Amino acid sequence: MDDGKSSTPEQAIPGWRLILSDAGRLWASREEPFSPVAFEAGAERTVDADTFDALRAETDRQETVAREAQEQAAGRVIS
Repeated sequence: MDDGKSSTPEQAIPGWRLILSDAGRLWASREEPFSPVAFEAGAERTVDADTFDALRAETDRQETVAREAQEQAAGRVIS
């Protein structure tokens, strides 16, 4: 049953706000900032791409960088 609502890109990339520039470039900005540990590891809060699939891949990559940084930090032993 079609309710007249089409799926939006925001639904496809939870936690990220999507922007289409005047030039047609796609941008995504994470709604919540990454932790300082993730940021220091190189996780970028705002990314861009030419296609929606490339943008989704890039946001996934940023989330992976952040997750791996958090996991690594959690495993650190501080004496």
